[in-house]
Amino acid sequence: NGGGGGATGTTALEGTITISGSSTVQPITSLVAELFNEDVSDGVAFTVDGPGTSDGFVLFCDGETDIQDASRPIEQEEIDACSANGVEYIELAVAFDGITVMTNPANADVTCLNHGDLYALFGPESNGIDTWDGADALANEVGGTDGFPSAPLEITAPGEESGTYDAFIDLSGIEDIALEQGVPEDEAAALRTDYQPSPDDNVIISAMEGSDSPLGFVGFAFAEGAGDQVKILEVDGGDGCVAPGRDTIADGSYPLSRTLYIYVNKGKLAESPALQAYVDYYLTDT
Repeated sequence: NGGGGGATGTTALEGTITISGSSTVQPITSLVAELFNEDVSDGVAFTVDGPGTSDGFVLFCDGETDIQDASRPIEQEEIDACSANGVEYIELAVAFDGITVMTNPANADVTCLNHGDLYALFGPESNGIDTWDGADALANEVGGTDGFPSAPLEITAPGEESGTYDAFIDLSGIEDIALEQGVPEDEAAALRTDYQPSPDDNVIISAMEGSDSPLGFVGFAFAEGAGDQVKILEVDGGDGCVAPGRDTIADGSYPLSRTLYIYVNKGKLAESPALQAYVDYYLTDT
């Protein structure tokens, strides 16, 4: 889904639309805003920011933004915050994405990771593991494939403010494995704490180019856009290794596939014809 193909030349609409949230959804929302200005009205000003899904929900539930971009569904504490502030909203699914695990093309020995491998490399028991083969023992313990190369392990990935962080933990099975391993419940839904977090997907992409054996993950569009500067890894969710791609993400066969959302403030929607027109345009199939 996405914007496109509306009536052109309407100039009666005016106002400002403020959008925040997911850095993964931000490029989609920004493009739809640009197309809306071209096709529908250039009298509407847009502010689109991407600090992360969690940080965006703080602003949204305080009533500071019109639309919340989200790379995961709203969580209960956010529902409660919106309710406490009288913010009613509409949840709209706008796209599919696949969280894409990457390394550098020089890291030839790594091509596919299963859930046990992902846990051994990224999970809460992985602190202090600073080489790929240093994760072998833990991987073997939790059903991974082990046999990792003897190379430095430098991880750069989204931090806790990102919906991609939460979605990765959920989709990769890290929390479930951690609980099976006896990790305390309040520590299980988390990644290791000794990696380099960044809210900027471009910083994560750059880190994949900075050494021969890095590791990280971003939304598929960012990894695809990096071309041959990064090596996209396949993921085995139990049915064999699957590479992320438009088809495998859309049909859900890629194990780290997810839905992307926008949340629209109902009160602001009722008061703003410009916001109504933008949301309608966003949901128009190209």
